[in-house]
Amino acid sequence: MTAPQDEWEGILDPGEQVLWQGRPDPAITFRAAHAAALVFGLFFAGFALFWMVMAAQAGGLFWMFGLIHFTVGLGIAFGGIFWEPWKRRHTWYTLTDRRAFIARDLPFRGRTLKSYPITDRTRLEFRDGTPGSIMFDHEMRRRKNGHYRVDIGFERIAKAEEVLRLMRQVQERQSG
Repeated sequence: MTAPQDEWEGILDPGEQVLWQGRPDPAITFRAAHAAALVFGLFFAGFALFWMVMAAQAGGLFWMFGLIHFTVGLGIAFGGIFWEPWKRRHTWYTLTDRRAFIARDLPFRGRTLKSYPITDRTRLEFRDGTPGSIMFDHEMRRRKNGHYRVDIGFERIAKAEEVLRLMRQVQERQSG
């Protein structure tokens, strides 16, 4: 078995040390935001199903044009509920004495590895929960009518308090 440091050769800076590695909890969670999408998506899919049944009674294959709408409706209804846990199942976290890394392996996007420097000026936000999360950066994303903020961090990790303590130690070493 290779040591974790050996796996990071060529990625870490000289002298940089891995302090912690972990993965997010992949459990399915249901939030209030999912409820609206669930209701709308089921209504959309239900209407498409009704249309397909009525079109099938006329004969022919015209009813199959409703399949795309039915599938989209199911995607709207259940996509938000299942996408985030699925994304977490394909995510890995690493904390070094200088940076935080988030690695993902997602279809169509491929493998990504992003690093975020942890400095004495990095704002750490602890989000209590079972499991907890630590946010340390953000990015602005575009949408049709402007931008919105997406927080970046170690989401839904076991022993989040211990990881937060390690991150604060990294910050102290940076300022000292």
